[in-house]
Amino acid sequence: MKQQFTAIYQKRGKWYVGWVEEITGVNSQGKTLKEVRANLQEALSLIITVNRALTIQEIRGRTIREPLTLALA
Repeated sequence: MKQQFTAIYQKRGKWYVGWVEEITGVNSQGKTLKEVRANLQEALSLIITVNRALTIQEIRGRTIREPLTLALA
């Protein structure tokens, strides 16, 4: 399943920093724009994987899990 997020990049001194607009805490840095892009993609993948694993551990009883689509203006 593909999902789309918004990455924001900014040059700060000799480094580039990047973060994902929609998910607090997903951020990274790199010496080049290419590096920060790769690092940010890995950070996003890791946080989604960990959040899913933690949710599965915490679920008790009957639950419903389904895709949620949101159209923003």
